Amino acid sequence: MTRRELIRSFGALGAGAALAPLRAALAAAPASALQMRISRFEVAATRVPMYEPVREAWQAGYIQQQRPDFFYRPTMVKVYTDAGLVGIGNAGMPKPRAEAILTGLLGRSPFELLFDDGLGGLIVPMYDLAGKATGLPVARLLAANPKPRIVQTWWSHSWPPALMAAEAKRGQDLGYRVHKVKARPWQDPIEQAAAICDVVAKDFRVWADANAWWGSVGRTRFFVERLAKFHNYFAVESPIPARHLNGYRELKGTLPLMVAEHMPGDPMPFIREHLVDAFVIGGPMGRTLVQRALTAEITQMPLWVEHSIEDGINQVFQAHQAAAFPGIDYAISITHVLADDLMKEPFTMKDGFFEIPVKAGLGVSLDEDAIERYRTS
Repeated sequence: MTRRELIRSFGALGAGAALAPLRAALAAAPASALQMRISRFEVAATRVPMYEPVREAWQAGYIQQQRPDFFYRPTMVKVYTDAGLVGIGNAGMPKPRAEAILTGLLGRSPFELLFDDGLGGLIVPMYDLAGKATGLPVARLLAANPKPRIVQTWWSHSWPPALMAAEAKRGQDLGYRVHKVKARPWQDPIEQAAAICDVVAKDFRVWADANAWWGSVGRTRFFVERLAKFHNYFAVESPIPARHLNGYRELKGTLPLMVAEHMPGDPMPFIREHLVDAFVIGGPMGRTLVQRALTAEITQMPLWVEHSIEDGINQVFQAHQAAAFPGIDYAISITHVLADDLMKEPFTMKDGFFEIPVKAGLGVSLDEDAIERYRTS
């Protein structure tokens, strides 16, 4: 594709002026950058255990949910171009599928692929390559003036109160100021809240994610009214199933905490009636993410994003997106409760914020020794 054809192709996204920074980057990029093509790739399947202090409790909780997820399995990729650049990421899918998709991308330009939802995590090395080719950090490809730092969220599953408190204190000591905790029926969320709030500072904020386990309006009111007595708690996520619109209508305006829900396929009833205060999103990382972020900015219904949770490289990509789009309030990941994030550079928090890398591309690199340590194939 020519420079003009690439720029025109972005018009099909329906994002309008939001893509002006990328158009400008393409217009200023050297011709050699736009002519580069994907020439080869490397894929490494890994198996990373859970962080040892939480491992037993986390596995016990997953057994309660009938989930055998005792390891996380990042599929680390390197994508090479004929211009000598290398893009990195976690495919977020099994190795055979990643290899099949990458084989189909040989000979193509990474710039053609920046909004392709079908790539899953393979979109991340495309952005890394595009940034390196243009000399810009990924956030600058998406916004002329991205935020220099974003709010990254600490995360805990539903563990015994003492362990929840220890993990909250660890997060605070590492510089986090927002904590997402899972609420599950095999642990008392009120006892968890008491334990957490007993060890953290007053400015440490917590939200509880029930993943619809509370199930009803009555149980939601029961728990939220009690959690609201702890000054650190500010929100609950998915108290009832998203399909229960009438339940959300009953809850509207009656709860003392913010309410967030995973964005459904049709979010308009939630937006029109303002049934929630924020949307949580995972899923597609390309065109759909851009459209959702722009919708959030326009409707003032912020996003809490968690599409990249299990390794450090995609966590940084998610941070670049959060910096670029004003509609994104929080980025969420679980790398700190895994044994390794597979990154050379630490994901450092300071006073509640993560500073966005300013080097070209993602601005970070893989820890090759760690990948070899956890490699399965």
